[in-house]
Amino acid sequence: MGRKRAADTVAARVDTGQAELVPDPDRPGSWTLLLDGAPQSHVDLADPTHLEFEYVRRLAAAIDLLAPAGAPLRVLHLGGGALTLPRYVAATRPGSTQRVVEVDGALVELVRRALPWPPDPRLKVRVADARAVLAASRDASYDVVLADVFAGARTPAHLTSVEYAAEVARVLRPAGFHLANVADGPPLRHARAQVATVRSVLPRACLVGDAAVLRGRRYGNLVLVAGRVEPPVPQLTRRAAGDWFPGRVLAGEELDRFAGGAAVVRDVDATDSTPPPPGIFSVGR
Repeated sequence: MGRKRAADTVAARVDTGQAELVPDPDRPGSWTLLLDGAPQSHVDLADPTHLEFEYVRRLAAAIDLLAPAGAPLRVLHLGGGALTLPRYVAATRPGSTQRVVEVDGALVELVRRALPWPPDPRLKVRVADARAVLAASRDASYDVVLADVFAGARTPAHLTSVEYAAEVARVLRPAGFHLANVADGPPLRHARAQVATVRSVLPRACLVGDAAVLRGRRYGNLVLVAGRVEPPVPQLTRRAAGDWFPGRVLAGEELDRFAGGAAVVRDVDATDSTPPPPGIFSVGR
């Protein structure tokens, strides 16, 4: 299997680093995208509803629960990767209007060529900076703004501030939600600051993740769900508990304690998110 994977891997230099498309030995037609060795996306070309990464399943669960099943949504995806969630939304909510923003034009072309997504005039991919696209978007134009932006395995500083969060809030419809992939590890300073920052403009929120990550015991991905109306916490809790890798949901007073008085991040003092520990992505490589 190892020799086959090496032989079939597609490697290319893209704008943000070295990209690899590695076939999944356990699922024919499935691929993992890595950038500089860090896993970015997993795509099953035959079944776009199969989601391999646990944080992606948690983002998808939120999308499933934010509106009646099958109802089309207007979704802005900040960060494209291999378009795992845009493909998922297209399959589960036909007729949805989706805009995908990816800063790496060479990566977009690699994915378009090697892992093409089904033609859909409602799904458009734009090569641009996420915050610039937000600034140019109309007020109240999206049901969901989903942020999963990483450069060198870190979220860029200009996508962590309250000024950025205010732009997200501006383009959301009144009942819309912001979904964000927040990667962090002990002592969770970045994650706590992100909760405080986003809640300062979108106050109704919850945080979904592995219990060990939420307790600051290891590095991992947390999913922040925030809006002006209450997120579906009981349903998200059931979905997280029933996942292949069970997770927890923090809301209300638990989320208050998690944020723990963290300061709101502003453009003037924003920094890139916490880097992952050395070697965390080297297992099986």
